[in-house]
Amino acid sequence: MSFKKEDIYKALETITAPGEGKSLIENNNVTNVVRFDNEVEVDVTISNPTLQAKKKIESEITKAIKTNVDENIDVKINVKVEKPEPKEKSNQIRGKEIPNIKNIIAIASGKGGVGKSTITANTAISLAKMGFNVGVLDADVYGPSQHIMFDVEKAKPLSVNVDGRSKMKPVENYGVKLLSLGFFTNPDQAVIWRGPMASKALNQLIFDADWGALDFLLIDLPPGTGDVHLSIVQALPINGAVVVSTPQNIALADAKKGVAMFQQDSIKVPVLGIIENMAYFTPEELPENKYYIFGKDGAKNLAADIDTKFLGEIPLVQSIRESGDVGHPVALQEGTVLEESFKEITKEMLSQLLKRNANLPPTEVVRITTMSGCSSVKK
Repeated sequence: MSFKKEDIYKALETITAPGEGKSLIENNNVTNVVRFDNEVEVDVTISNPTLQAKKKIESEITKAIKTNVDENIDVKINVKVEKPEPKEKSNQIRGKEIPNIKNIIAIASGKGGVGKSTITANTAISLAKMGFNVGVLDADVYGPSQHIMFDVEKAKPLSVNVDGRSKMKPVENYGVKLLSLGFFTNPDQAVIWRGPMASKALNQLIFDADWGALDFLLIDLPPGTGDVHLSIVQALPINGAVVVSTPQNIALADAKKGVAMFQQDSIKVPVLGIIENMAYFTPEELPENKYYIFGKDGAKNLAADIDTKFLGEIPLVQSIRESGDVGHPVALQEGTVLEESFKEITKEMLSQLLKRNANLPPTEVVRITTMSGCSSVKK
């Protein structure tokens, strides 16, 4: 009996790989062929795990070899099942670094209404006043507000040519570069988008923008834990996350979930700390008095319970709301208690970021390939 290994490969070229339209050889399903005298052993991989598929491929290989090479060959087949890599959807944000951006920090909250966007805006301004190059990405797709807080509600990002490609130039005010979906949506119209459409819009804001050189990019995430959060951690290598909460138990329960989301094994974004907003109320006429309307030290105690750094507290003061409404955040003030509060919180956040960058390797983009990335976490 005279035949070569090449004859076996030629015979296998006549078999079409299931669901591929290519031969077993072209599709690299055949991983090895070994000949022992009149015996041939073929190792083949398929993606269909059913017994029927295994029997079918074994039958086709045996028939092809006996018909095209020699009917007296003893054929042994080893079938291995391997799941194919999931194909990336066109509307999914693709993970890659943005050139010239040194640190990316996500600002999150477990629930809405705790002042996450206010904290983001004032932290960004505090960083800019320290001399850093800062950008803000308003990723709160269903309720963008940063364009209002930075007093650029009527502005529109310009188109610039970068290396032959048209890109968006972020709007800049108070020394901070800003991109928000609020620039592109009608203020009187609700944003009713499914997850894929929101991801596609964020994809453009992230990668079709000319951010230039930034020391920090702060991302104002939507409240809660959901589709947009997964899209962001899949899109960008985030250095750390900050979670904002108010002191009451209902807000703290959701803040705990927000921290747990970043700590999931499938995500693993370092949590730099927790900020307590609306910690206490101080009336203007009684600046020394503190009224703990929502409870006292709730976020501080939560941080201690879950072994996370407490970054500081911001009081409930009317001027914070008023300044945000008119597009002039309180961190722009000089020598006030509120300006100092935001400065101290920003310094504490920077301290935690420096420790994180010194002690941990660079964060990679998250590759979530199964629904396990969305499952609840037991701590």
